[in-house]
Amino acid sequence: MSTCEQTNNIPPDYRIIGNLIDSGARILDLGCGDGDLMAFLARSRSTRGQGIELNESAVYECVKKGLNVCHGDIESGLLEYPDGSFDYVILNQSLQEVRQADALLDDALRVGRRVIVGFPNFAWIGSRCRLFFQGRSPITSALPYRWYDSPNVRFLSINDFRDFCNRKGIEVLQACYLRDGKTVSCRPNLLAEVAVFLLTANNESQKVSSNHGKHS
Repeated sequence: MSTCEQTNNIPPDYRIIGNLIDSGARILDLGCGDGDLMAFLARSRSTRGQGIELNESAVYECVKKGLNVCHGDIESGLLEYPDGSFDYVILNQSLQEVRQADALLDDALRVGRRVIVGFPNFAWIGSRCRLFFQGRSPITSALPYRWYDSPNVRFLSINDFRDFCNRKGIEVLQACYLRDGKTVSCRPNLLAEVAVFLLTANNESQKVSSNHGKHS
């Protein structure tokens, strides 16, 4: 493992996402929350664009930060956006909270040249141990909720997501796996808590992938 940069308490996955995005890119952040990621990308990568968020108080926080945000439900679709409207569409820690994940990703790949997806890995060894030894739903730093108050409706692993991309013909350009703020280079499906994928719907560039293949 190698330590991810965490200057100024920026979350490691934000740093990873920032490294995947070209300077000055147009972005759409789906489920942007209070806008911390958008604000970070605007500062560090001079990005332009907007977010969509359902939670009203989170929308107000975005507005306070001077961010362009729409109050709306990302599950309603992105029909108002023409094809290729953005350089990057971001789904960071939001894909597991939507019921129509398949349709939403199709829409994201339509309106964005590339899509960045970050999610907690349900197959992480800590989650497996809690299920096996305690017989209880996992509670981890990446999955901090109890079963009755969790916003998550999907519980996927890294292998699940790779299988999904293969089935859909989605190209994985790059992937990074994290645990405790460090990158995981070995057996990510077992050892990583969080995954970040860079995707495209076409073969516009040669596939660059980290940790190919399935593990554990």
